[in-house]
Amino acid sequence: MSKIELKFARPNRIFRPSESVEGKVIITSSSSFSHYGIHLTVNGSVNMQVRGGSAGVIESLYGVVKPIVIVNKSLEIKPAGKIGSGTTEIPFSVVLKQPRGENLERFYETFHGTNISIQYLVNVDIARGYLHRSKSATLEFIVESDEADLLERPISPEMVVFYITQDTQRHPLLPELKSGGFRVTGRISTQCSLSDPITGELTVEASAVPISSIDIHLLRVESILLGDRIVTETSLIQTTQIADGDVCRNVTLPIYVILRRLLTCSTILAGPFSIEFRAIIVISFESELSKLHTNSIPTTPRLWLAMESLPLELLRTR
Repeated sequence: MSKIELKFARPNRIFRPSESVEGKVIITSSSSFSHYGIHLTVNGSVNMQVRGGSAGVIESLYGVVKPIVIVNKSLEIKPAGKIGSGTTEIPFSVVLKQPRGENLERFYETFHGTNISIQYLVNVDIARGYLHRSKSATLEFIVESDEADLLERPISPEMVVFYITQDTQRHPLLPELKSGGFRVTGRISTQCSLSDPITGELTVEASAVPISSIDIHLLRVESILLGDRIVTETSLIQTTQIADGDVCRNVTLPIYVILRRLLTCSTILAGPFSIEFRAIIVISFESELSKLHTNSIPTTPRLWLAMESLPLELLRTR
């Protein structure tokens, strides 16, 4: 019995395009065995797919768009020979950036979305010949922008002032909300560093109907160029509760939203695809009707909800 695994030199697995991906291949075997070479491959690509249907409905696959290759390197880290019993460690080092002149894509940051995934993988394969099964292992590493491409901190804070009333809503509301009215004001940062939280503040100035909760939903907006049309899908990343229950009027509540790693990245506006983000402030009012729709999507307009959607620009800073 033998086992093969990959281990990066950095525990956080974060590398930059100008750096070398370093680590070691660890082979543990109860007995010695022969091989025909140990090969290491580094792959990076933008994978895209377009789905039909909508959230909450069983979706059928419309089409898979040809991946965009970012990096594809292969090298032999050990020639054909023999691996002894016990534990064998084989170091490796691969420079990510291709030599100048090679027509490959720019390095986008690692991102795991619904229809767009930007992923970087290291794969090691031990060739054993026709009579033995090859042994392999794969491990993902994370790519962030080069230091030279990062903005100096602190970035200029783009604070957007918002107000939410019965008159700003584009969907039907409960009669008591339309007649009694409500007013929520505040401000929120819409240009944010990925290493910092989204901050701001919010105040409930008036509300004729008791408030059940106030939440901020972070959404990703993924767009893919498919032929002569652009297919866009919006999906929920995370929800942060700002208040639970009927809050006191005219009391300032802080907004503090920590961004999730891998599920967010710098805003990308590329030719064949784009990745953007939005924040939706949702105020839920107490209503018997809401108890009948406990499993509804939180960003879907409802009679007992008031909403405000704001675009976000996410940036990587030093």
